[in-house]
Amino acid sequence: MLTLQFPGAQRLVEALDLAICRDCPTEITDQLRHTLCRLIRDPEVKLPDCVFEPVGDHYARRELYRSEEHGYSVIAMTWGPGQGTPIHDHAGMWCVEGVWHGLLEITPYELTGQDDNRYRFESRGTMIAGAGSAGSLIPPHEYHTICNPSDDDVAVSLHIYRGPMTSCSVFRPLADTWYERDQRQLSLDQTH
Repeated sequence: MLTLQFPGAQRLVEALDLAICRDCPTEITDQLRHTLCRLIRDPEVKLPDCVFEPVGDHYARRELYRSEEHGYSVIAMTWGPGQGTPIHDHAGMWCVEGVWHGLLEITPYELTGQDDNRYRFESRGTMIAGAGSAGSLIPPHEYHTICNPSDDDVAVSLHIYRGPMTSCSVFRPLADTWYERDQRQLSLDQTH
């Protein structure tokens, strides 16, 4: 189900449908990553104008497509200057994330310990991803943060999830690399 019409929408959907027809998560995410990099550079695919409009107090999540046949969803995220996420997971779902516009700072984390509702994480380095780049997350390697490092430019990323992403775990810092887990309901921002 296409949520928003935009130039090249059918081209994007057909390419993603073709990429997702694989046997295992690694094959699916590898193919989606390559496909997404190609689509980002395709001049015939132009995301709707609304995905380039930031929301003042949070990064925006706008659904572009949800596949009734294959179950995956496509969310465009708009990152205003300095906007980002805490450490979070993807609720056990694989995801492919591509930078459509601007730059994003991505830091993967490894879960190195757990004690009741306390979790210990270690950073695995930070990378700056530019337009045209894409990466994938496959559980249990799904913990990360994303941030727009710019002081004045908007960044836009496209996220392809195995299914509808309606909630996730977020981790609030306690002390000495320990974090507390909270469940967060995820909403979609208005499209127009």
